Amino acid sequence: MPPVLARVERNGIVESVHRGHVVQADVAGTPIRTAGDPDLVVTLRSAVKPFTLAALVEAGGVEAFALSPAELALMTGSHSGEDVHVRTLQAIFRRSGLPQSLLGCGAEGMPLDALTAARLARDGERPGPLRHMCSGQHAAFLLLAKLAGWQPADYWRPEHPVSGAIRAVVGRAFGIAPDRLVLAIDGCGIDTYAVPLRAVARAFAFLADPGAVGRHDPRSSLVPAMITIRDAMLAHPEMVGGSRDRLDTALMKALPGRVVCKSGSEALRGIGLVPGPRLAGPATGIASKIEDGDGRERAARAVGVEALRQAGVIDAPSLRALARYHRPSERDPHGRLTAETIADFELAPVGELLGRRE
Repeated sequence: MPPVLARVERNGIVESVHRGHVVQADVAGTPIRTAGDPDLVVTLRSAVKPFTLAALVEAGGVEAFALSPAELALMTGSHSGEDVHVRTLQAIFRRSGLPQSLLGCGAEGMPLDALTAARLARDGERPGPLRHMCSGQHAAFLLLAKLAGWQPADYWRPEHPVSGAIRAVVGRAFGIAPDRLVLAIDGCGIDTYAVPLRAVARAFAFLADPGAVGRHDPRSSLVPAMITIRDAMLAHPEMVGGSRDRLDTALMKALPGRVVCKSGSEALRGIGLVPGPRLAGPATGIASKIEDGDGRERAARAVGVEALRQAGVIDAPSLRALARYHRPSERDPHGRLTAETIADFELAPVGELLGRRE
């Protein structure tokens, strides 16, 4: 049975628990610390977005469409649908000459930002596809189609050349032959991919420090593109998530230049630990997955912050800044604390675990 990663307590009474898996691995994919099963197969969902963008960057899309770092960051993100995200996308479509009507991501359940959604409802405005959290990624796919001279309509279909190009770049980034990738359909209508959790950690270690791979590594051709993508995410974290209540954004702001992260639906998160003065040793990646999907996002937040704390990345001031994510709380109508979600696991060194089994 998977270990308990977080428990929900009400006045000291454990009301529920969330089980799951966490693995920290280096750029070669060697597990360093783990809780649970590092070989659990997960669907990447939106956690794959930084890697799919590499297809457009490699093809010369930054130069062809004069894409700014903020625009690139938006294309890696699951944005909140705030006005700043919409304006950024509108500028991309104006310069490209592509009609926004080609977006195939839909608009159901969007925007994610509660204040923006309330304002739109008050004003009687129906959100369009630009407000969808995946519209940045879909825009990148459309730009790739135009750049390559492919028919942009139906770019989201598995048989479209765009889908083939994305599969090829994801295969390189994750070290899996494109024809061996296990495919599924994401909520926004495009392909998603199933990989072991340790492969997610490996990929985010690569994103954190693309130059760490050797020249004979199949990923070496992706290094320039991934550096561009990583730097865009680090410089514009609000484009990866949003200005309010988004953990990916909050982590990158609280730990500037030290972590690069992207979540996926059903409580998957990948975090790359960027080498530098505050990180001893080479880049690593942390991947976490809450088994029950964590519909309220309380366990995924607590576990993500706690994993970074145990990895030695978060100092005391940063932990205070992230306190509401580290220990998500609930309050009654009078402001009294009613319940808390508490991360409760040990991210143990793999060598220590092997010793215990012997």
